[in-house]
Amino acid sequence: MRVLEAGDWGLLLPDEWQAEQEDDAIVIGDRDGVGCIEISELHKESGEFDAEDLTQFVPDTSGWESVRRGSFAGLCTSLMEDGAAIREWYLYAGTVLLYVTYSCEADNQGLDDAAVDEILDTLRMATE
Repeated sequence: MRVLEAGDWGLLLPDEWQAEQEDDAIVIGDRDGVGCIEISELHKESGEFDAEDLTQFVPDTSGWESVRRGSFAGLCTSLMEDGAAIREWYLYAGTVLLYVTYSCEADNQGLDDAAVDEILDTLRMATE
């Protein structure tokens, strides 16, 4: 396992997964190329994010589940779109809000779910 530090937050990556910075997001993929995780972040100018803030991004939470991933809380959903299986999360801790997606071809749906969940379960704020 390797530590991926991204300023205010970080997570652990298994050796078979690689990460790179692309524009305003971190893209994480595994060697078999089944799918990829993309993480972008927002920072709150004052105060901390809470569940109510998520309504700005997810006005209708039907179809979304409350989740906890590492030290982050938030919402997640799964959907199929244009031949792709997509999982989405809005996760917050302190002044950081992460928008996380995992996508793969529909034929590969579910293959990396356990690994993706394990990676996201290691999310921590840098101050922890």
